Amino acid sequence: MPTRRFDAPGDPALSDLHGDLAERDLQPLWELSGLLTPTPRARAVPYRWRGKELRELGGRAGDLVPVDRGGNRRVLSLSNPELGGGPYASAPLWGALQYLGPREAAPAHRHTPAALRFVLEGEGVWTMVNGDPLRMAAGDLVLTPSWTWHEHHSPGDAPMTWFDALDLPLVEALEAVFFEPGPEPAAQSADPARSASERRFGAGPGLLPGKRPTRPTAHSPLLRHRWADTDRALASQFTVPDAETSATGHAHVRFADPTSGRDVMPTMRCEMHRYMPGHSAPALRCTGSSLTAVFHGAGFVVLDGTRYDIAPGDLIAVPSWTSVTVVAEESLDLFTVSDAPVLEALSLYREEAATDSVEITPAR
Repeated sequence: MPTRRFDAPGDPALSDLHGDLAERDLQPLWELSGLLTPTPRARAVPYRWRGKELRELGGRAGDLVPVDRGGNRRVLSLSNPELGGGPYASAPLWGALQYLGPREAAPAHRHTPAALRFVLEGEGVWTMVNGDPLRMAAGDLVLTPSWTWHEHHSPGDAPMTWFDALDLPLVEALEAVFFEPGPEPAAQSADPARSASERRFGAGPGLLPGKRPTRPTAHSPLLRHRWADTDRALASQFTVPDAETSATGHAHVRFADPTSGRDVMPTMRCEMHRYMPGHSAPALRCTGSSLTAVFHGAGFVVLDGTRYDIAPGDLIAVPSWTSVTVVAEESLDLFTVSDAPVLEALSLYREEAATDSVEITPAR
Protein backbone atom coordinates (compact mmCIF):
# COMPACT_ATOMS: atom_id res chain seq x y z
CA MET A 1 0.00 0.00 0.00
CA PRO A 2 1.22 3.55 -0.63
CA THR A 3 2.27 5.51 2.43
CA ARG A 4 0.45 8.72 3.37
CA ARG A 5 1.66 11.81 5.19
CA PHE A 6 -1.05 14.46 5.57
CA ASP A 7 0.41 16.52 8.38
CA ALA A 8 1.72 20.00 7.58
CA PRO A 9 3.43 21.39 10.69
CA GLY A 10 3.94 25.10 10.54
CA ASP A 11 1.43 25.66 7.74
CA PRO A 12 -2.11 25.90 9.17
CA ALA A 13 -3.68 26.62 5.79
CA LEU A 14 -2.21 23.46 4.22
CA SER A 15 -3.21 21.43 7.27
CA ASP A 16 -6.77 22.72 6.87
CA LEU A 17 -6.72 21.74 3.18
CA HIS A 18 -5.56 18.23 4.03
CA GLY A 19 -8.30 17.95 6.65
CA ASP A 20 -10.97 19.08 4.20
CA LEU A 21 -9.72 16.62 1.59
CA ALA A 22 -9.86 13.76 4.08
CA GLU A 23 -13.41 14.64 5.09
CA ARG A 24 -14.43 14.35 1.44
CA ASP A 25 -12.57 11.05 0.91
CA LEU A 26 -9.89 12.62 -1.26
CA GLN A 27 -6.14 12.15 -1.02
CA PRO A 28 -3.47 14.56 -2.27
CA LEU A 29 -1.01 12.84 -4.59
CA TRP A 30 1.78 15.14 -3.41
CA GLU A 31 1.58 13.44 -0.01
CA LEU A 32 1.56 9.84 -1.31
CA SER A 33 4.57 7.62 -1.98
CA GLY A 34 4.96 4.06 -3.20
CA LEU A 35 2.25 4.09 -5.87
CA LEU A 36 4.72 3.70 -8.74
CA THR A 37 7.67 1.40 -8.06
CA PRO A 38 10.80 0.76 -10.17
CA THR A 39 9.94 -2.96 -10.36
CA PRO A 40 6.83 -4.99 -9.46
CA ARG A 41 6.18 -5.28 -5.75
CA ALA A 42 4.50 -8.62 -5.09
CA ARG A 43 2.47 -9.02 -1.91
CA ALA A 44 3.02 -12.78 -1.82
CA VAL A 45 6.40 -14.39 -1.17
CA PRO A 46 8.05 -17.43 -2.78
CA TYR A 47 6.90 -20.48 -0.86
CA ARG A 48 7.03 -24.29 -0.98
CA TRP A 49 4.51 -26.72 0.49
CA ARG A 50 6.01 -30.21 0.93
CA GLY A 51 4.21 -33.03 -0.85
CA LYS A 52 4.89 -35.50 1.95
CA GLU A 53 3.11 -33.25 4.44
CA LEU A 54 0.26 -32.48 2.02
CA ARG A 55 -0.39 -36.20 1.46
CA GLU A 56 -0.40 -36.93 5.19
CA LEU A 57 -2.71 -34.03 6.02
CA GLY A 58 -5.00 -34.90 3.11
CA GLY A 59 -5.32 -38.45 4.40
CA ARG A 60 -6.15 -37.21 7.90
CA ALA A 61 -8.77 -34.90 6.46
CA GLY A 62 -10.19 -37.85 4.53
CA ASP A 63 -10.64 -39.76 7.80
CA LEU A 64 -12.14 -36.88 9.77
CA VAL A 65 -13.97 -34.52 7.41
CA PRO A 66 -16.96 -35.60 5.27
CA VAL A 67 -16.71 -34.46 1.67
CA ASP A 68 -20.02 -32.58 1.97
CA ARG A 69 -18.76 -30.33 4.77
CA GLY A 70 -17.98 -26.87 3.44
CA GLY A 71 -18.25 -26.37 -0.30
CA ASN A 72 -18.86 -30.08 -0.97
CA ARG A 73 -15.13 -30.49 -1.56
CA ARG A 74 -12.31 -31.75 0.67
CA VAL A 75 -9.68 -29.18 -0.18
CA LEU A 76 -6.53 -27.95 1.55
CA SER A 77 -6.05 -24.44 0.22
CA LEU A 78 -2.52 -23.05 -0.06
CA SER A 79 -2.22 -19.92 2.08
CA ASN A 80 0.74 -17.71 1.27
CA PRO A 81 2.09 -16.41 4.60
CA GLU A 82 2.27 -12.79 3.38
CA LEU A 83 -1.35 -12.51 2.22
CA GLY A 84 -2.85 -11.79 5.61
CA GLY A 85 -4.22 -15.26 6.28
CA GLY A 86 -6.21 -15.42 3.05
CA PRO A 87 -6.60 -18.79 1.30
CA TYR A 88 -4.56 -17.77 -1.74
CA ALA A 89 -1.22 -19.12 -2.96
CA SER A 90 -0.43 -15.83 -4.71
CA ALA A 91 -2.33 -12.58 -5.19
CA PRO A 92 -3.96 -13.66 -8.52
CA LEU A 93 -4.02 -17.49 -8.13
CA TRP A 94 -5.67 -20.05 -5.88
CA GLY A 95 -3.84 -23.35 -5.39
CA ALA A 96 -4.93 -26.36 -3.36
CA LEU A 97 -4.67 -30.09 -2.77
CA GLN A 98 -7.96 -31.94 -3.20
CA TYR A 99 -8.50 -35.37 -1.64
CA LEU A 100 -11.31 -37.75 -2.65
CA GLY A 101 -11.74 -41.00 -0.77
CA PRO A 102 -12.90 -44.40 -2.03
CA ARG A 103 -16.47 -44.47 -3.38
CA GLU A 104 -17.00 -40.78 -2.63
CA ALA A 105 -18.65 -38.18 -4.85
CA ALA A 106 -18.25 -34.41 -4.78
CA PRO A 107 -21.55 -33.01 -6.12
CA ALA A 108 -21.95 -30.67 -9.06
CA HIS A 109 -21.61 -26.93 -8.94
CA ARG A 110 -20.40 -24.15 -11.19
CA HIS A 111 -18.74 -20.78 -10.73
CA THR A 112 -17.26 -17.99 -12.80
CA PRO A 113 -13.67 -18.59 -11.62
CA ALA A 114 -12.01 -21.08 -14.00
CA ALA A 115 -10.38 -24.17 -12.53
CA LEU A 116 -8.03 -26.97 -13.52
CA ARG A 117 -6.93 -30.27 -12.01
CA PHE A 118 -3.46 -31.77 -12.36
CA VAL A 119 -3.42 -35.31 -10.98
CA LEU A 120 -0.47 -35.94 -8.67
CA GLU A 121 -1.03 -39.65 -8.04
CA GLY A 122 -3.58 -42.42 -8.39
CA GLU A 123 -6.24 -43.23 -10.96
CA GLY A 124 -9.87 -44.27 -11.21
CA VAL A 125 -11.53 -40.97 -10.33
CA TRP A 126 -13.48 -39.16 -13.01
CA THR A 127 -14.77 -35.62 -13.33
CA MET A 128 -18.02 -34.76 -15.08
CA VAL A 129 -17.85 -31.43 -16.95
CA ASN A 130 -21.13 -30.24 -18.46
CA GLY A 131 -22.28 -33.85 -18.68
CA ASP A 132 -19.04 -35.20 -20.20
CA PRO A 133 -17.22 -37.70 -17.92
CA LEU A 134 -13.42 -37.35 -17.98
CA ARG A 135 -11.19 -40.04 -16.52
CA MET A 136 -8.38 -38.89 -14.27
CA ALA A 137 -5.00 -40.55 -13.84
CA ALA A 138 -1.57 -39.47 -12.65
CA GLY A 139 -0.10 -36.72 -14.86
CA ASP A 140 -3.42 -35.85 -16.51
CA LEU A 141 -4.60 -32.27 -16.84
CA VAL A 142 -8.38 -31.80 -16.60
CA LEU A 143 -10.07 -28.45 -17.26
CA THR A 144 -13.25 -27.12 -15.66
CA PRO A 145 -13.59 -23.75 -17.41
CA SER A 146 -15.56 -20.78 -16.14
CA TRP A 147 -19.26 -21.46 -15.51
CA THR A 148 -19.13 -25.15 -16.45
CA TRP A 149 -20.92 -27.69 -14.27
CA HIS A 150 -18.43 -30.08 -12.68
CA GLU A 151 -18.49 -32.93 -10.17
CA HIS A 152 -15.98 -35.58 -9.05
CA HIS A 153 -16.49 -39.33 -8.54
CA SER A 154 -14.32 -42.05 -7.01
CA PRO A 155 -15.90 -45.45 -7.72
CA GLY A 156 -12.79 -47.43 -6.71
CA ASP A 157 -11.22 -48.62 -3.47
CA ALA A 158 -8.29 -46.20 -3.29
CA PRO A 159 -8.15 -42.48 -2.49
CA MET A 160 -6.85 -39.96 -4.96
CA THR A 161 -5.24 -36.53 -4.71
CA TRP A 162 -4.79 -33.80 -7.26
CA PHE A 163 -3.62 -30.21 -7.52
CA ASP A 164 -6.32 -27.58 -8.01
CA ALA A 165 -5.62 -24.16 -9.50
CA LEU A 166 -8.19 -21.40 -9.97
CA ASP A 167 -8.16 -17.77 -11.03
CA LEU A 168 -10.49 -17.06 -8.07
CA PRO A 169 -8.45 -14.19 -6.53
CA LEU A 170 -8.32 -12.43 -9.90
CA VAL A 171 -12.06 -12.84 -10.51
CA GLU A 172 -12.76 -11.72 -6.96
CA ALA A 173 -10.61 -8.60 -7.48
CA LEU A 174 -12.68 -7.86 -10.60
CA GLU A 175 -15.86 -8.31 -8.50
CA ALA A 176 -17.18 -10.95 -10.90
CA VAL A 177 -17.61 -14.07 -8.73
CA PHE A 178 -20.81 -16.07 -9.24
CA PHE A 179 -21.56 -19.52 -7.79
CA GLU A 180 -24.43 -21.95 -8.26
CA PRO A 181 -24.98 -25.40 -6.69
CA GLY A 182 -25.93 -28.11 -9.12
CA PRO A 183 -28.23 -31.12 -9.41
CA GLU A 184 -27.71 -34.46 -7.74
CA PRO A 185 -24.48 -36.26 -8.72
CA ALA A 186 -24.52 -38.51 -11.75
CA ALA A 187 -24.39 -42.28 -11.38
CA GLN A 188 -20.95 -43.61 -10.47
CA SER A 189 -21.02 -45.90 -13.51
CA ALA A 190 -21.00 -43.04 -16.06
CA ASP A 191 -17.35 -43.52 -16.97
CA PRO A 192 -16.63 -44.16 -20.66
CA ALA A 193 -13.14 -45.04 -21.79
CA ARG A 194 -12.89 -41.80 -23.74
CA SER A 195 -14.85 -38.61 -23.18
CA ALA A 196 -16.79 -36.81 -25.90
CA SER A 197 -14.27 -33.97 -25.58
CA GLU A 198 -11.38 -36.34 -26.36
CA ARG A 199 -13.22 -38.14 -29.15
CA ARG A 200 -13.85 -34.86 -30.97
CA PHE A 201 -10.67 -32.89 -30.29
CA GLY A 202 -8.07 -35.36 -29.03
CA ALA A 203 -7.54 -37.45 -32.15
CA GLY A 204 -3.96 -36.27 -32.61
CA PRO A 205 -1.83 -33.35 -33.79
CA GLY A 206 -3.46 -31.43 -36.64
CA LEU A 207 -6.63 -33.54 -36.60
CA LEU A 208 -9.88 -31.70 -35.89
CA PRO A 209 -13.54 -32.37 -36.65
CA GLY A 210 -14.34 -31.48 -40.25
CA LYS A 211 -17.29 -29.41 -39.11
CA ARG A 212 -16.23 -26.35 -37.14
CA PRO A 213 -18.13 -25.56 -33.93
CA THR A 214 -20.88 -23.05 -34.59
CA ARG A 215 -20.14 -21.21 -31.35
CA PRO A 216 -16.43 -21.15 -30.49
CA THR A 217 -15.72 -21.02 -26.77
CA ALA A 218 -13.24 -18.82 -24.90
CA HIS A 219 -11.62 -21.97 -23.51
CA SER A 220 -10.23 -25.11 -25.10
CA PRO A 221 -12.88 -27.66 -26.11
CA LEU A 222 -10.39 -30.43 -25.26
CA LEU A 223 -10.93 -30.86 -21.52
CA ARG A 224 -8.52 -33.71 -20.73
CA HIS A 225 -4.84 -33.89 -21.65
CA ARG A 226 -3.48 -37.39 -21.01
CA TRP A 227 -0.09 -37.88 -19.42
CA ALA A 228 0.92 -40.40 -22.11
CA ASP A 229 0.60 -37.66 -24.75
CA THR A 230 2.42 -35.07 -22.64
CA ASP A 231 5.22 -37.50 -21.82
CA ARG A 232 5.65 -38.39 -25.50
CA ALA A 233 5.78 -34.72 -26.51
CA LEU A 234 8.47 -33.98 -23.91
CA ALA A 235 10.54 -37.04 -24.79
CA SER A 236 10.43 -36.23 -28.51
CA GLN A 237 12.24 -32.93 -27.92
CA PHE A 238 15.32 -34.88 -26.85
CA THR A 239 15.24 -37.23 -29.84
CA VAL A 240 15.04 -34.71 -32.69
CA PRO A 241 17.99 -32.55 -33.76
CA ASP A 242 17.38 -29.62 -31.45
CA ALA A 243 20.54 -27.89 -30.38
CA GLU A 244 18.83 -25.77 -27.74
CA THR A 245 17.11 -28.68 -25.99
CA SER A 246 20.25 -30.82 -26.10
CA ALA A 247 22.42 -28.01 -24.78
CA THR A 248 20.10 -26.95 -21.97
CA GLY A 249 18.71 -30.34 -20.97
CA HIS A 250 15.29 -28.71 -20.81
CA ALA A 251 12.12 -29.67 -22.72
CA HIS A 252 9.00 -27.56 -22.49
CA VAL A 253 5.42 -27.87 -23.81
CA ARG A 254 2.40 -25.59 -23.49
CA PHE A 255 -1.12 -26.97 -23.31
CA ALA A 256 -3.20 -25.27 -25.99
CA ASP A 257 -6.66 -25.04 -27.51
CA PRO A 258 -6.37 -27.40 -30.53
CA THR A 259 -8.76 -25.24 -32.58
CA SER A 260 -6.89 -21.96 -32.16
CA GLY A 261 -3.48 -22.54 -30.57
CA ARG A 262 -4.38 -20.14 -27.77
CA ASP A 263 -3.99 -20.99 -24.11
CA VAL A 264 -6.44 -23.55 -22.75
CA MET A 265 -8.20 -20.83 -20.73
CA PRO A 266 -8.11 -17.05 -21.14
CA THR A 267 -6.78 -16.42 -17.63
CA MET A 268 -4.40 -19.34 -17.04
CA ARG A 269 -1.46 -20.80 -18.96
CA CYS A 270 -0.60 -24.46 -18.38
CA GLU A 271 2.86 -25.85 -19.18
CA MET A 272 4.97 -28.94 -18.53
CA HIS A 273 8.73 -28.83 -18.14
CA ARG A 274 11.25 -31.69 -18.17
CA TYR A 275 14.76 -31.07 -16.90
CA MET A 276 17.44 -33.69 -17.40
CA PRO A 277 19.92 -34.54 -14.60
CA GLY A 278 22.53 -31.84 -14.19
CA HIS A 279 20.42 -29.17 -15.87
CA SER A 280 21.24 -25.69 -14.68
CA ALA A 281 20.50 -22.46 -16.52
CA PRO A 282 20.72 -18.75 -15.74
CA ALA A 283 18.01 -17.39 -13.50
CA LEU A 284 14.94 -15.84 -15.15
CA ARG A 285 12.16 -13.64 -13.88
CA CYS A 286 8.90 -12.43 -15.37
CA THR A 287 5.83 -10.45 -14.51
CA GLY A 288 2.86 -12.45 -13.30
CA SER A 289 2.46 -15.22 -10.76
CA SER A 290 2.84 -18.96 -11.23
CA LEU A 291 2.26 -22.13 -9.25
CA THR A 292 4.34 -25.28 -9.77
CA ALA A 293 3.51 -28.90 -8.97
CA VAL A 294 6.43 -31.36 -8.85
CA PHE A 295 5.30 -34.53 -10.63
CA HIS A 296 8.45 -36.66 -11.01
CA GLY A 297 12.06 -36.46 -9.96
CA ALA A 298 14.18 -34.45 -7.55
CA GLY A 299 16.32 -31.35 -7.51
CA PHE A 300 16.00 -27.84 -6.19
CA VAL A 301 14.81 -24.40 -7.16
CA VAL A 302 16.36 -21.09 -6.15
CA LEU A 303 13.77 -18.33 -5.70
CA ASP A 304 15.18 -14.86 -5.07
CA GLY A 305 18.29 -16.40 -3.57
CA THR A 306 16.59 -19.00 -1.36
CA ARG A 307 17.12 -22.67 -2.17
CA TYR A 308 14.18 -25.07 -1.90
CA ASP A 309 14.83 -28.81 -2.28
CA ILE A 310 11.90 -30.34 -4.18
CA ALA A 311 10.34 -33.79 -4.42
CA PRO A 312 7.18 -35.28 -5.99
CA GLY A 313 3.99 -33.70 -4.69
CA ASP A 314 5.61 -30.43 -3.66
CA LEU A 315 3.67 -27.28 -4.57
CA ILE A 316 5.50 -23.99 -5.10
CA ALA A 317 4.30 -20.38 -5.35
CA VAL A 318 6.36 -17.99 -7.50
CA PRO A 319 5.21 -14.35 -7.22
CA SER A 320 5.72 -11.75 -9.92
CA TRP A 321 9.30 -10.73 -10.78
CA THR A 322 10.83 -13.51 -8.66
CA SER A 323 14.21 -14.74 -9.84
CA VAL A 324 13.92 -18.47 -10.63
CA THR A 325 16.62 -21.10 -11.19
CA VAL A 326 15.86 -24.84 -11.56
CA VAL A 327 18.52 -27.50 -10.95
CA ALA A 328 17.70 -31.16 -11.67
CA GLU A 329 19.49 -33.85 -9.69
CA GLU A 330 17.49 -36.53 -11.52
CA SER A 331 15.03 -36.27 -14.39
CA LEU A 332 12.55 -33.69 -13.18
CA ASP A 333 8.98 -33.08 -14.44
CA LEU A 334 7.25 -29.88 -13.33
CA PHE A 335 3.70 -28.75 -14.11
CA THR A 336 3.19 -24.98 -13.99
CA VAL A 337 0.14 -22.74 -14.19
CA SER A 338 0.43 -18.98 -14.51
CA ASP A 339 -1.59 -15.85 -15.20
CA ALA A 340 0.56 -15.05 -18.26
CA PRO A 341 -2.42 -14.81 -20.69
CA VAL A 342 -3.83 -11.94 -18.65
CA LEU A 343 -0.50 -10.09 -18.56
CA GLU A 344 -0.04 -10.59 -22.32
CA ALA A 345 -3.58 -9.44 -23.13
CA LEU A 346 -2.91 -6.23 -21.21
CA SER A 347 0.58 -5.78 -22.72
CA LEU A 348 2.09 -6.08 -19.24
CA TYR A 349 4.11 -9.29 -19.69
CA ARG A 350 7.87 -8.86 -19.39
CA GLU A 351 10.71 -11.30 -18.75
CA GLU A 352 14.45 -11.02 -18.45
CA ALA A 353 17.56 -12.82 -17.26
CA ALA A 354 18.10 -12.20 -13.57
CA THR A 355 21.69 -11.05 -13.25
CA ASP A 356 21.52 -9.94 -9.63
CA SER A 357 24.30 -11.42 -7.53
CA VAL A 358 22.67 -13.05 -4.49
CA GLU A 359 23.88 -15.42 -1.82
CA ILE A 360 21.94 -18.70 -1.91
CA THR A 361 20.44 -19.60 1.46
CA PRO A 362 18.51 -22.77 2.31
CA ALA A 363 14.79 -22.52 3.03
CA ARG A 364 13.61 -23.15 6.54
